[in-house]
Amino acid sequence: MPWSAIDSSPATLALIFLGIILSLSIFADSLAARTRLPRISLLVVVGVGVALVQQLVLDSPGARPLADLGEPLIQVALVMVAFLLGGELTWARLRSTGPLILIVSLSVIAVGALVVGAGLWLLGFPLAVAVSLAAISVATDPAAVSETVHESGDTRLRARLLMGIVAIDDGWGVLAFGLAMALLSWWLSGDGSTALLLAGWELGGAVLLGAAVGLPAAWLTGRLRPGEPTQVEAIALILLLAGLADWLGVSALLAAMVAGTLVANLSRHHSRSFNEIEHIEWPFLVFFFVLSGASVDLARLDDALGMTLAYLVLRLVGRYLGGVLGVRLARERQAELPRDIGLALTPQAGVAMGMALLAAERFPAHGPALIATVVASTVLFEAVGPLLVRRVLR
Repeated sequence: MPWSAIDSSPATLALIFLGIILSLSIFADSLAARTRLPRISLLVVVGVGVALVQQLVLDSPGARPLADLGEPLIQVALVMVAFLLGGELTWARLRSTGPLILIVSLSVIAVGALVVGAGLWLLGFPLAVAVSLAAISVATDPAAVSETVHESGDTRLRARLLMGIVAIDDGWGVLAFGLAMALLSWWLSGDGSTALLLAGWELGGAVLLGAAVGLPAAWLTGRLRPGEPTQVEAIALILLLAGLADWLGVSALLAAMVAGTLVANLSRHHSRSFNEIEHIEWPFLVFFFVLSGASVDLARLDDALGMTLAYLVLRLVGRYLGGVLGVRLARERQAELPRDIGLALTPQAGVAMGMALLAAERFPAHGPALIATVVASTVLFEAVGPLLVRRVLR
């Protein structure tokens, strides 16, 4: 068959590319088992390798592999993770660790945002850049943290605390970013009411959507096979949450977290809905981590090198100091917690990138530098973050 007869349509190339990604993940798993390196870090490195080949070797600057198909896959992966994290927030667990989760999470995000914002402003960066990056720094990648904790098999208080914190961290992130954009709009143009309304809808609408899907799901799932939800039911929940959240313009992560919490606490006739999602979750996470690394625009990294280095250092310092303060405030439980627990909350991914795009639209003069900084730092945090999670758990 002549080469010209071979179908090279975007759909065909996308299928081949997805197959290559999953094949490479098998080698990453094998290497991780032999070297004890986190497989998440290896997958991000694979993604950066894809970016190097496409942008430098093939001379396609700014190319984004699977641009049309990759975004839905990433969205589905994040919604799965958020739904599973919501299942961690049962009433029994919240009664025992809820106050601790609130204390440590608020301490980490408050101190971290303050260090990043004040540090960048004192270093001479524009106010819009400093405040935007301070708000973006709040977001944590729940997929990297939860996968590393799950891989470690740790069930101690510190592991349960991390799972609880990342379950609500993106809610804090969306709220902080919305308020920051509103304050900046008010400060720079005198009108922040529109931004504040959008932030309120993104949060409030997500809670309403999560309740609208989670409440009936808690009763309906597990009826076809008594006490045993099927994979079809699990996939239907995830796709509904991801699609409706995008259509309504609300936070898909927060909606999935609310739905997962409701199903976990209100389903009296079964407890297996989360198991079915865990069975199908990993392939989507593989796409997520590889495509996150592959989304780096290498041509723009030089433009924001100083800002990227400052953001990296300030965010790590802020997370560490916030964790130290949170452990001190925990008082009677502080003996069970590591002082550097804030370092386990450094991974960043899709939410941070989404915030960077919104900030770039709001402040186009600083847009390229903001996007380059967040994308470059995201890749580094995704690669190093799982190592820090393991360090904290040890």
